[in-house]
Amino acid sequence: MRLIIKVLIIINLKSGYYPPCVPKQNLLSRTLMKRSHFYGGVFDWDNALLRLDEINVLSEDPELWSNASRAQKLMSERTYLEKNITEISEIESSIKDYLDLIKMAEDEGDNEILQETEGAIEALSKKVERLRIESLLSGEVDGNDAYLQVNAGAGGTEAQDWAEMILRMYMRWADSKGYKYEFLERSGGDGAGIKSATIKINGYQAYGWLKTETGVHRLVRISPFDSNARRHTSFASVSVSPVINDTIHIEVEDKDLRIDTYRSSGAGGQHVNKTDSAVRITHIPSGVVAACQNNRSQHQNKAQAMDILKGKLYEIELNKRAEEQAQIHGEKGDIGWGYQIRSYVLHPYQMVKDLRTNVETTQSQAVLDGDLDRFLEASLAHSAES
Repeated sequence: MRLIIKVLIIINLKSGYYPPCVPKQNLLSRTLMKRSHFYGGVFDWDNALLRLDEINVLSEDPELWSNASRAQKLMSERTYLEKNITEISEIESSIKDYLDLIKMAEDEGDNEILQETEGAIEALSKKVERLRIESLLSGEVDGNDAYLQVNAGAGGTEAQDWAEMILRMYMRWADSKGYKYEFLERSGGDGAGIKSATIKINGYQAYGWLKTETGVHRLVRISPFDSNARRHTSFASVSVSPVINDTIHIEVEDKDLRIDTYRSSGAGGQHVNKTDSAVRITHIPSGVVAACQNNRSQHQNKAQAMDILKGKLYEIELNKRAEEQAQIHGEKGDIGWGYQIRSYVLHPYQMVKDLRTNVETTQSQAVLDGDLDRFLEASLAHSAES
């Protein structure tokens, strides 16, 4: 019976689903209902099926493929829906099988099968938890691509080297997810590292996964640039904003903008480096700045910088809404990008710790190589619960 309870409280994946061997009035089913209330947003099964049917119909329209960007997003969404529908169906089937197996093992007194089933249930529980985390990516723009900007803090070469390490960490994370990225702006450091850089990460739910990464990242290590091998503390800030699609309108008045052009300092060919093709746009009322230098054309860079600016302004609006909700509920949330969110210690011991969720690991190098999922999942859950 203990194992049956354990299976049942994993999750109710479909609204209204009860294993046939358990009466609805049973204490076990009430436990299941309570658990399903907590996990109620895991996956909207009925709407997912309807949306998949809708996308399948749209994919047969030849006009869809005249807009490559829209077609790519729809196909990514279809892949996501198909994957989750399949996984949930498999989990539901597994739950039914485990219930039958447990009943049979208990009837026959087979403790070996009971132990094996318990291990399988633990694995299934982890799979369900991953689906639950993914369900938190249901915001208005969570499915969108993302702009990620890294800026070095004070400290010269040391901080600039740290900024480049942070940028590399996110690029490696993007690689692990199968996402693509492109540089939009890069300002090299004084001898090493970067002063700042902006990349666009292309992939379904890229923004949703990264939206809680905005903040200050702190590094403690023995500086490779200090001949006396002293310990240094460095800071770099990360800002994440969504790529805004045509369905969201952000109004920006020309009178509120200051547009500067300058010569690109990054890679891009002789033409880019010899003309003032790079563009920096400042939104005067908010002080928000967006820049792009990766295109040969100043016009293209201006358009891209404007898209980045709109994404940042939209992110500010989202944060305002979150602050208002927190005030309504008498809470104080960590909103904005000027606060420290994570500490990376490489000396005198190895430790990466998220200061919001207290999730930590001693595998510092793995984290710097892009192993970020444990932190992203915890911060998403934390933001949903706060």
